[in-house]
This record gives sequence, structure tokens and C-alpha cells, in this order.
Amino acid sequence: MLAPVQTYQSFNFDSYAFFPEEGLIELRYSLDDSLHFTETLQLPTTNYQLQTINFSAALQMLHLLGGISYYKTCCPKKIAISTEPLTKDQAEFFQAVYENGLGEFAYKNGMNLWGKIVFPHASIQSKSHKPHKPNNPTKYLVPIGGGKDSIVTIERLRAEGKDITLLRMGKHPLIDQLVEAMRLPCITVERTIAPELLKLNAEGALNGHVPITAYLSALAVVIAELYGFGAVVMSNEAGASEGNVEHFGRAVNHQWSKSAEAEEMIRGYMQKFINANLGYENPLREMTELQIVGEAVRYPQYFEMFTSCNANWKLSAVSSQLSTSRWCAACPKCAFAFLLFAAYLPKKEMMRIFGKNLFEQHDLLPLYRQLLGIEGFKPFECVGTPEECREALAMMRRRSEFSDTIVAQSL
Repeated sequence: MLAPVQTYQSFNFDSYAFFPEEGLIELRYSLDDSLHFTETLQLPTTNYQLQTINFSAALQMLHLLGGISYYKTCCPKKIAISTEPLTKDQAEFFQAVYENGLGEFAYKNGMNLWGKIVFPHASIQSKSHKPHKPNNPTKYLVPIGGGKDSIVTIERLRAEGKDITLLRMGKHPLIDQLVEAMRLPCITVERTIAPELLKLNAEGALNGHVPITAYLSALAVVIAELYGFGAVVMSNEAGASEGNVEHFGRAVNHQWSKSAEAEEMIRGYMQKFINANLGYENPLREMTELQIVGEAVRYPQYFEMFTSCNANWKLSAVSSQLSTSRWCAACPKCAFAFLLFAAYLPKKEMMRIFGKNLFEQHDLLPLYRQLLGIEGFKPFECVGTPEECREALAMMRRRSEFSDTIVAQSL
């Protein structure tokens, strides 16, 4: 029988390991050294091109960022690290990721975590590493999640003649189709959450949003080091830097780990402590979501394959089957995506993509009011700013095809 989560006082980063023959990474954690978690990542076992002596540092970054899912179950006051000790700079990096990345989680759970997450560090101020061979500068690793942003990044790199390999966590039929259409090699990593975490959540442990992009970035760095890529290329837009709401005097941003601040921190950590020769790039950083959609509509071959709806990645409440419907037509991301694409595409193409006219759904009006900044605050989702939503609405109205819809006439 598990002890009540409120009784745990310490969260420990126990150990991490990589087993090359099995292609297996294990990340181990514990609460009070009594409740133990082991998360695993299954990698392809071929074509290792490990060239850096700092691969352990990449694994440690993944280990420490991966712990956030387990730490949040009860947010113990004490954090302990049983692996290589951190410098002050490293500790401050992880504290910032945990504080900002758990901002929404803290807001929704009525907690104040600002200044209360403390990573221990040793007295050493820096770590020096021997020089090591650079990775192959012509090889680009691009995480793909099935949405418009990574499509734009990939097609830009393809037009430049880059050597591209895709990276995804887990298999899904929707992404399978997209990957096949892109005709590019793809590395699939199967992540298995510790079952004890799922049990704790079912028993009422604290739960909520985590900075998954930070975790994915760390995983991409591990993969880049292991397989010899010269750069990790992300697909995060300018609007991700804008927060949603204030909580205890500080901004809470659902997309913080996609923000310019987080990107710069991750790049700095990676180049200082892991591999200065590994690039961490983002060609979309200065673009708005509306501008990205303007570029995405140049690729109609993907119209019936991509999706931005997060309902696709959640297990059904009544079964273990993943959804295979691209758009739930009820969430902020569906409403937002429909608005932006309607700014550029004719009604016929919109129906081809979404299957229905979301501007005729009266129940979406409250979401559109939030997205446009009319009431409340920006939804806790990966959506754009109110300014670009208002610009998209104006563009859609000028095209007139949707002018007689419920949404167009009500806003």
C-alpha cells in the first residue's frame, strides 16, 4: 500500500544508465528513498556514432529534467542528487526550468512554488571538459509532433538541401502517415512512464502540466550525441514567449519551455556543459503563428495529415486506444488553428482539413473570446497571442466566405 503522498519530504534523483546493446535508457527517482520510480526510453540499437566524452552529461540533463513529472506528485521541500554534483550555474538552470515549467501546475493547484524549488550544488563554480570531436555538422535532427510548425521547419531545411532525420517520442498512426509522406528517416523513441506514477496520480497525487518541450530538447540532445548529429532544430514561434496570467506576482506561461528565454537557457546549458559543437537552432523563433500558417498553406500535400489537437495524444478514458481523429473540434487549439487557417484558405480547403465548420459551433464562442482577448486570459494551451488572433479574424472577414457564420457575426 502506498503511503499518502503528503507524507513524502524528499525527492531524490537516484541514478541514470544507458545500456547500448539493448538501446535502453533508465532514469531512476525516489520519494523519501521508499517509493521508487524507473522511467525507460527505448532507442534504436544501430548506427551509434558516439564521439563525445560528455555523453554522461547529456544523460544527466535528461535525468534531471525528466524528474519533474515525479517531483510534482507532492513537491517535497528537499531535493537530493545522488549522481554527479551540480555547479551553482547548473543548479540555477534546473531551478528555473522547474519553477517556470510548473507555473501553470502551481496556479491550478493553488500553490506558490516561486523560490521554493532548490537544487543542491557543490562549491565548484565550473566544470572543465577535455576537447572532443565535433559531431557531423551536416546532419540535422528535427523533433516532429504532427503539427504545422515542424512541417514548415522541415520543408525549409529540405529546400536548403539539408540532411534531415526526424525524431519522435512514441508511435502514433497519425504521425506514421505524416512521416511516411515526408520520405525522411525517423528515429522513434518509446518512453515508458514509471507505473508507480500512474498509480499515484490515480490515488490523488498532485498533477498537471509539465514543460514537455524542455524534456524533448534534452532527449534530442542525447540522441544527437549518440547518433552524431550536428544540430537539433526546434520549431517554436515568437508568441510562445507571452504568458497567460500572473500568479503570486509572476507570469505563468503554459508555453514557457517553448519561449525564447527557455530556448536561450537550454542552448547555453548544452553548449557549456555538454557539447559546444552541437547546434540548437530554431528557424521559426521570430515568426508569429499567423506567419507560420501563411507558410504552411504552401504545402497542401499535408492538409489531411497534420494536426494541432492535443486530444490525439491522450489515452481514451474508457480504453487504452489512442485517438485517430485529427481534430476534436472542441478545444482551444482546434478553435485557434481553424481561425488562423481560415485567414488564408477557402472554405472548401478548410472542410478538407477540419471536416466541419468550427465557426458554426456556438459552444466555441467563449474560447474565441478568450483567444481574441475579449474576456478572461489566453487559454492554457499552445495558442498564439490575442493580437495575431484579431489579425487573423480581420483577414478571414475580408475573404467573406465565413462572414455569415455564428462566430463571425458574434465577435
